Amino acid sequence: MKTNKMAAIFSNQHEYNELLPLTEERSLSTLYFAGKYRVMDFPLSSIVNAGVNSVYTLINQEKVRSYLDHLGGSKEWGLDTIGSYEYLDFYQKLMQKQASGNAYFDDLLNFLRTANTPYTVYIENKMIGNFDLQSVLNFHQEDGNKITAVFKRVSEDNIAPDDQLFILDEENTIMSCQQALDTQNPDRYNLDLSIYVADTKWLITELEKAQRSGASTDIGQRLASLAAKYRTHAYEYTGYLHNIHDLASYYKANMEMLDKKKRDSLLYGNQKIITRIRNEVGTYFAKGSQVKNSMLATGCRIEGTVDSSVVSRRVEVAKNSQVKSSIVMANCKFEPGSQVEYAVIDKNVVIKKNVTVKGTPQQPVVVKKGTILTKDLINE
Repeated sequence: MKTNKMAAIFSNQHEYNELLPLTEERSLSTLYFAGKYRVMDFPLSSIVNAGVNSVYTLINQEKVRSYLDHLGGSKEWGLDTIGSYEYLDFYQKLMQKQASGNAYFDDLLNFLRTANTPYTVYIENKMIGNFDLQSVLNFHQEDGNKITAVFKRVSEDNIAPDDQLFILDEENTIMSCQQALDTQNPDRYNLDLSIYVADTKWLITELEKAQRSGASTDIGQRLASLAAKYRTHAYEYTGYLHNIHDLASYYKANMEMLDKKKRDSLLYGNQKIITRIRNEVGTYFAKGSQVKNSMLATGCRIEGTVDSSVVSRRVEVAKNSQVKSSIVMANCKFEPGSQVEYAVIDKNVVIKKNVTVKGTPQQPVVVKKGTILTKDLINE
């Protein structure tokens, strides 16, 4: 149901060198997750599940193809309907305009005025979670503040160096915020999820002020500072969360989907996670194949062994080959006798006959997109 109470700013600017080579040709937003999903499906589903149909999307221009390839015509998310309003902008364009002394937030401000909604939600692209933005809006309305931030109490391993952390009082009032690099080592951190609901008129005024003063083009950082400045109450998110910022966090988040409790919490709650539909046949399991504790998408052909792995679409695992504790992206082939363990196999990879690929749980080995691997690749 479209409520038209909120417009959305969906920021896809996050990129991390620690995710290379997986993000050489694609954005962090379009990394495969849990077989058939992409990272961007989670914030975007949260947006449309809240009834939002006006979306300003900010992306990195050199990774635009991967983003548009997945989004397609936006049909699955209902953003292709009459009355929907989408605007695509580039983070680099904002920085170039700022550097040349031009008004860098003008397109965003025009979007907010045209959408003409009383509230705006801002959300970024790297948090895997199922966020009920309608509940955040209700909290925001009841609290009476101009802006509401969303946070989660997390351990240190769920924090990236550039994340913002909140210092809160007993009533979850934001007293200050600081970058993760500057923190000490408490048992739990109040992680800023880079999700904000704000009064639109107020947000327009604050963005105009920021633009006049030449403030940073980083909107999320600006909103964190404003939430602390006005001592607003923060909304606590208590559902499943994983923060994707390096290879270890990406691997661990996918492996956690083999835990039924975590998988059900994220994927099968009250809010549906939407992804692009692929009309394919189901996965074929040959007689003698062995599959244990794994997730497999459609269109695969399994004749060998798949154990504790997350496998995307159209993957072929030949007889006498084994895939264990690994992430496998689309269109990969494992020839007879190949052995893969603790690995991230990018799309369109072929592991040739009797080749071994082996990493460790702490350092899974990555096989780049399109590789035809003819020699062993072992990282111990």
